[in-house]
Amino acid sequence: IRYLSKRRQERIQLIGDLLHREGFDLALLQEVWSEQDYSDLKAKLGSCYPFSHYFRSGVIGSGLCVFSRFPILDTLLYQYSLNGYPYMLQHGDWFCGKSVGLVILKISGILFNVYVTHLHAEYCREKDAYLPHRLVQAWELAQFIRHTSKAADVVLLGGDLNMHPEDVGIRLLRGWTGLRDAFAEATHFEGCEDGCTLIPKNCFTVKAELLPFPLGIRIDYILYKASSSFTVTCEELRTTTGTAPGRDIPFSDHEAVMATLLIRRQGRAVGAAPSTDEPALAEVVTEARTEVSVGLRAARQQRYSKGRMAVRALRLLLLQPTAALGALAGLGAQQPFPKLSFSLLAFLAVGILLLATALHLFHTMEVKKLQGTEEQMGMALRALRE
Repeated sequence: IRYLSKRRQERIQLIGDLLHREGFDLALLQEVWSEQDYSDLKAKLGSCYPFSHYFRSGVIGSGLCVFSRFPILDTLLYQYSLNGYPYMLQHGDWFCGKSVGLVILKISGILFNVYVTHLHAEYCREKDAYLPHRLVQAWELAQFIRHTSKAADVVLLGGDLNMHPEDVGIRLLRGWTGLRDAFAEATHFEGCEDGCTLIPKNCFTVKAELLPFPLGIRIDYILYKASSSFTVTCEELRTTTGTAPGRDIPFSDHEAVMATLLIRRQGRAVGAAPSTDEPALAEVVTEARTEVSVGLRAARQQRYSKGRMAVRALRLLLLQPTAALGALAGLGAQQPFPKLSFSLLAFLAVGILLLATALHLFHTMEVKKLQGTEEQMGMALRALRE
């Protein structure tokens, strides 16, 4: 956040220097919450990245932006249907309007679909209350890529997926789209051990969250695939490794991921790409659907409890006139009516009624979205099994 991030302006300057020095063809950024920061980067990088786009969504913005050396032909933003809870103010994911942004480029006659995204954070791995929401996001991301990339020659996805490589959400995303992991396929790698992008020695990370992972975790990815007329290979993958050169702070709380991809045109189309291992994919979809079902049951319980709270508050409000008449009848002529007490009780009842009703409606929408995703996964499973 613009006013809470430590040494924000200095770090934005360092990120701009890095992009200018490296001269990438594409730069995909997340958590650029301040549009002023985006404008500053755009002004600084205009000579080497003449084309850019900032994706706007939510209350404080998606934080997603793209800088490109090549013209951007088109853009599209899809905002995930579930994104945490508005009352979890200490986390704040709901206010960001987490999304996936698409930019379409044509480079040397090759049509690229480039996706940038940031999924809901985990916060607690042992008791991950947001896992169903993140799985819905992973499913919607996979569906969005699957249905918008059919005309593309090359598909690239970069971003903070907030999932470990072995997590069900990553396996679902890769299995459903056919995307390949640049880290796993890189010919040459240089950077943090195991490609970790959230490391304990970074001064901006929460050390307690990384105690089970002494090397850190890998949650930022570059994924890719090509149509049958092209091949894509990762020649080199690098990550930053802590503090910026000559400085006492890192660029960000995450290490940057930098990939060099080699794209070759086939002499002729070689037919359809190899089909996904459908039994294995069916197992992944089943596992994801089970987790979504768990989230659905929890959302239904929340909806029920908030509905009961609203009904009780309404009853209390409706009992106020009866209680007031009883109090008046029981008081003597010399005793004043306790207006303040009844007013405070009425305000309390109205406040609880409004809050509980709003939460009941929110969890009703959550139930519908989780139920819809579960049904989509069920249809996908039937198709895979047939």
